[in-house]
Amino acid sequence: MNAPSISDAEYDILLRELQDLEAQHVELISADSPTQRVGAEPAEGFGEVSHEYPMLSLGNVFNDYEFFSWYNRISELLEVSNFDMVCELKYDGLAVALKYQNGILVQGSTRGNGFVGEDITANIRTINSVPLKLLVKDIPKELEVRGEVYFPKSAFHEFNQNRTQDGLPTYSNPRNTASGSLRQLDARVTSERPLDIFVYSLGYATESDHMLADHWNTLELMKKWGFKVSDDIFLAQHPEEIVDFHQTWLKKIDDQDYACDGIVVKVNRFDFQKHLGVVRRDPRWAVAFKFPASKAESQLLDIRVNVGRTGSINPYAILSPVDIGGATVRQATLHNEDYIHSKDLRVGDWVVVERAGEVIPQIVHPIKSRRTGQERSFRMPEKCPSCENGLVKPGNDKVLYCINASCSAQLIRLLEHFVGRNAMDIEGLGKKQGALLIDKGLVSSVSDLYYLNKEDLILLDRMGEKSATNLLLSIINSKKQPCSRVLTALGIDHVGSEIAEILVRNSYDIRRLMIASLQQLLEVPQIGPKIAQSIIDYFKNSANLINIQRLSDAGVKLDAEKSSSVPYRPLSGLRFVVTGILANYSRSQIESRIKELGGVTSSSVRSNTDYLIVGQNAGSKLKVATGMSIKIIDEDGFNELINPDS
Repeated sequence: MNAPSISDAEYDILLRELQDLEAQHVELISADSPTQRVGAEPAEGFGEVSHEYPMLSLGNVFNDYEFFSWYNRISELLEVSNFDMVCELKYDGLAVALKYQNGILVQGSTRGNGFVGEDITANIRTINSVPLKLLVKDIPKELEVRGEVYFPKSAFHEFNQNRTQDGLPTYSNPRNTASGSLRQLDARVTSERPLDIFVYSLGYATESDHMLADHWNTLELMKKWGFKVSDDIFLAQHPEEIVDFHQTWLKKIDDQDYACDGIVVKVNRFDFQKHLGVVRRDPRWAVAFKFPASKAESQLLDIRVNVGRTGSINPYAILSPVDIGGATVRQATLHNEDYIHSKDLRVGDWVVVERAGEVIPQIVHPIKSRRTGQERSFRMPEKCPSCENGLVKPGNDKVLYCINASCSAQLIRLLEHFVGRNAMDIEGLGKKQGALLIDKGLVSSVSDLYYLNKEDLILLDRMGEKSATNLLLSIINSKKQPCSRVLTALGIDHVGSEIAEILVRNSYDIRRLMIASLQQLLEVPQIGPKIAQSIIDYFKNSANLINIQRLSDAGVKLDAEKSSSVPYRPLSGLRFVVTGILANYSRSQIESRIKELGGVTSSSVRSNTDYLIVGQNAGSKLKVATGMSIKIIDEDGFNELINPDS
């Protein structure tokens, strides 16, 4: 649902063709035509919300001529030669409606099909820029505002980096990720994603004296109420001003921290809007003036590789410079060898490159009709490009790795990771300084950081005595970081901050991990075979063990914090499956509670399942469990299990 098979630009072209066809053959228009509806039907698992006023989509124009045609048509319908218009940016996220009663947020919903949306209140509450309470007195008893939830591009890039560190697949672009985040059934997953919002209209208000005469002043009023309204809005008196506004933002939109695919133009006066009304799926009084598609053709000049912090060999494309949406693109990510072969990319190919709101440019496909026969297929190197060590591809992994622990390219990336905010948080040591420390032979493993002195640091370019003192202080302070941060900092493949927290919470600090067996690790919730094997392999490496011992000798914490009391874990060793709708827990809440108390959860009933917890409308799992003579309990039974004396 949140991963469309075609780009927005391609969709717009197809929709335009369909609109033209239906205009010529009215008898072909059907109720389920894309021109007759907005968005998608509500997703399963969410309650439905009926919109008091439909959340309509917008018609599109793609160039100056089409915009002036829209303006002239509106001018004729209004029978006026000039009228004010409000220009806003068209943010690329997910449209939502927020309802407030007596200043308190009571409901958040998606657009859905325009008339009925999905109740995503719990997820909306996780967005910091959405006010839970309006801190002003003079507001309507009930009001609804509408806006666009988006994933900031910088935060999206960091989010994908963290997923890579955790051994999880990355997401393709901020828009789809924002949409998918708001459709999580577990609001805690949404809360881990730094979503943001711009509010762009007032849906309705119960007291008419709060309804102003025009859209511009209503936006200003919503700012006073505490909503995040963009400052990048413009009140235009003439259509030429709107064309200038469009051109200005087309040149600078890629420098902004949000995805945006055009501007929205709205007739300002509400009485004019009411007079113009709605035609099929589009309000007549507003239009989206789209930016050109962020795609371009370029030649694939070369395919090169770099070395990641875990030794992964990562291919990337060198392109002939091409302007895409106002930015010059010279490189694009290629992920791995299988990705290159699946797209049949060859050095020398002309290719279609897309930015389209994405942080890193992607190659969409080669233009095979332009091939001359001189193009060359790509093969991954047999040796590491940094240290010339042999490469390996573990198991079914798609990625090649350099396993030389002394590889300088790996060490530069590992050092950058080790000092990062999510790890040891050592300020003042960037990638450049780290590379110099390695180049001068002062650091050959991350543990060497804790044995540096001021005289060593002053040798670095632009490192004065004060900077050296501050860096040493930051290194010393990092020894206070908890064991989970240290485990994250080690850079074990597939062990990022989330997995590190899970391991330490389950009594697997670094010292215990060093002697853990594969089977013991697999018993830890959320630790699968890939992560477990990666941990085992890491601690088999003698160079890693030496590095860890030197960290310990320097005073870095390898042990988890000792608790004064033994944790209460009555469910240790028990396996649970949950089915049906529970009265006092959501599915994610009860599963989290089970894990906190030492139990293990699964999505399917198996022979080793100890308990099936059932709620209302229990499905096929109940029949399976009954047939296998597995213990079946309800919420009360679960509460008795964890609180036998209550």
